[in-house]
Amino acid sequence: MFLVSICRPGILEPAVELRHLRYFVAVAEMENVSRAALKLHVSQPALSRQIRDLEGEIGFSLLERTAKSVRLTDAGRAFLDNARALLQNADEAVTKARAIASAEPTEIHVGYSPMPTAEILPKTLRAFQQAMPNVHVRSHDWTNKDIFNGIRTGRLQLGLIVPPPRASPLHDLRYEELFQERVGVAVAPQHPFARRRAIPITEVAAEPLIGLTREDYPNYYDFLSIIFSKVKQKPRVVEEHDSFSGIISAVEAGTGVTISIDVLGHSFGNRVKLLHITPEPSPISVGIVALKGRLSPAAEKFWQCAKEAASKK
Repeated sequence: MFLVSICRPGILEPAVELRHLRYFVAVAEMENVSRAALKLHVSQPALSRQIRDLEGEIGFSLLERTAKSVRLTDAGRAFLDNARALLQNADEAVTKARAIASAEPTEIHVGYSPMPTAEILPKTLRAFQQAMPNVHVRSHDWTNKDIFNGIRTGRLQLGLIVPPPRASPLHDLRYEELFQERVGVAVAPQHPFARRRAIPITEVAAEPLIGLTREDYPNYYDFLSIIFSKVKQKPRVVEEHDSFSGIISAVEAGTGVTISIDVLGHSFGNRVKLLHITPEPSPISVGIVALKGRLSPAAEKFWQCAKEAASKK
């Protein structure tokens, strides 16, 4: 409801609404309450009461009333021009705001975790570009924590993530699982494990482990604690890297082994070998996230393209 600041001396909280002004302008232009009421689709008594309320609020008469018509007072004529200007400004403000709200963005920002999304992200981008060639996608290789912060602050419209395995912070977000990845252990081609197809979890725990930086990827260590929860000898992380490319280089050099997922082969080819773990750990979920509420048409289309790419994985 719009309120207009038109005050009498000593009045601190005016209650003149745009509705009052629209009614007054209609009556002034028609010079007849009945015809104005018909134009405004309100009853004549209600219209008359609103005009009297307006006059009471501003403290002077706007109209001289006769049995068959009304006529503007001198004060009413002065008030009419300003009332029209206020209504025009309000209409223009609504029109501009509506145009901005309904405009399709020319770009969207998407955060992603590079390892789990390596296979579906290029397919998603190709499908999206074909569907919406005028919208540019800016992709950001960020940690899960930064993706969640980016979604909540509006810096990102969407995120492709591995959701945290413990207490979920997704209550204010829209999340949908896209696919699951099997968990295994990646070793160098010359490592003794490389000649085997599957490695017991107890043997994996005895190996020096290469991991992500704890500060940037706390959820990674939550996953490790779950994977090794039934093993007495807990794994020993000997090196931490801020990206999987750094981890793979260390594994390839023979520094240690790493816990990884099936898509690793898509990203790093035969630089390392991915082996099964027994008993097999629960798979890791990969999904897409956004703020709850209505997405823009571009963001909604990207969401659907990601689902279609994942379904063909």
